[in-house]
Formats: sequence, C-alpha cells, structure tokens
Amino acid sequence: MSDDEAEDIEEEEGVYLGEYEGGRNERDERHGYGKAILPNGDAYDGMYENGKRHGPGIYRFKNGARYDGAYQDGKKHGQGTFYYPDGSVYEGLWVENQRNGIGKYTYVNGDVYEGEWRDHLRHGQGRYTFAASKLRYEGTWKEGKMDGFGELIQESHKYIGFWKEGMVMGKGRYVFPKLECQQTGEYLATPAKDEERLPEDDTDKLIPRWKAQKLERLVEEVKVPKPEAQPVPQAEPEPEAGVKLDEPAPDTEIVP
Repeated sequence: MSDDEAEDIEEEEGVYLGEYEGGRNERDERHGYGKAILPNGDAYDGMYENGKRHGPGIYRFKNGARYDGAYQDGKKHGQGTFYYPDGSVYEGLWVENQRNGIGKYTYVNGDVYEGEWRDHLRHGQGRYTFAASKLRYEGTWKEGKMDGFGELIQESHKYIGFWKEGMVMGKGRYVFPKLECQQTGEYLATPAKDEERLPEDDTDKLIPRWKAQKLERLVEEVKVPKPEAQPVPQAEPEPEAGVKLDEPAPDTEIVP
C-alpha cells in the first residue's frame, strides 16, 4: 500500500480516534478547524466537516511523508501535493485518494512527468523528461506506459511515431532539423538475440528494430497535443530496440 492510501481514518464510532483539539458540531463530531494526532502516530492539521477531513489540510505521516491539499469526505480530492519519504513529489489533482487529472510527478532520480493521470497511473497526454539522458517523450500514455502517438526528442533529432505498451512500434520518422531532412521507416518486432536478453526475460522476448525506407527533405512537423486541465469530478450528495529507450521511473510505492 502506498503512503497516499494509508491515512488513518477518523470516522468510526466507539473506538479511540487519537488526540484532538478543535471545533465540533452539535453531534460532538470533529467540525471546522482542528488538529489531531491519530492512533497510528500520523498527524492532521486542517478542516473537518461532520467528523471527516474536508477542505484544506496537511496530513503528516510518521515516516516523513506529507500531503498538503484539499480533502472531501475524508479523502484527498482536488488540488494537492504529496511529498514522499524518498524525496519524490506529486503536485496536481486528486479524485477520491487517487492521482486523477493533470499533475506533475518529480521522481527521486530526477525524472519528471507532467500530464494526465488516471487511477494513480500516467494515462492520457503527457511529457516525460529523463534526467540522466535529457531525452523527452511527449505523447500518449495508457495505464502507466507510452502507448499511441508520440515524439521522442533528443538534442540533435527526434523520432515521431507510435508506441505500444511502452515499446516503440510501427511506422515513423526520424527528423533532423539542422540537416533539414528526415528518414522514414518502420519499427518491427523481432526476436531478441541472446546478448539482448536479461536472465529474467522470456525466451520469446521481442525487440523493436528500425527498418529504414527513405531519406527525404523535411516536411512540416506534426505537433503532439498538450494536455488541458480537466475539472475535478465532485462527489454526488447523499438521498471515480532499434532506438534504446530509457524506462520511466515507477510511481513511488511505500509501505509505512
């Protein structure tokens, strides 16, 4: 379980809910501004409504993680920033405790993803910058992997084409702006050679290999659409290797 799913709840009746100082309503529920130290050692400083975290607040985990942002009905919902113990940071939208909508994730290795999320995973349009190699992928993501149309941008050239489940595949082109030319071709899935396999790889592992076709003058480039912010859904009221590519860093998962 990740830190951003492990918050102690405060809505059970008849059990010890930790120490609390702050407002209450006529039913003696936590209501308005308050501070709490929870039974598991975590701490919360922020707004409540009818016994649940609701509105702006700061939740501090005993292992050093911290969430600073909006709550709704006891869950992270709206704009918020999560600071992980390893130094990675997510800034963006949340829906019912999950990264959903537009957000920026800075990974512990320096990689940065900016774009759309769905259910904690990179999904939709987004830009991923690899800190070590300075490569940048701009395009479509599906369930955490590059999938669909995109561009892989380097200092002197870029590749424009398609990806499938994180692997470059199908027709595309290499564009060399300074040379005013481009090479068209296709990435084909071919069996990996022995030296290309890792011990844990399947024997039928496939590797994308570039099959060049034509070298031609540069044509007008296709632009990758940039993600646009989407409204946060509101809860309904009572009665959500041809070219060697770097691998995106996994989203931080911490067991508190």
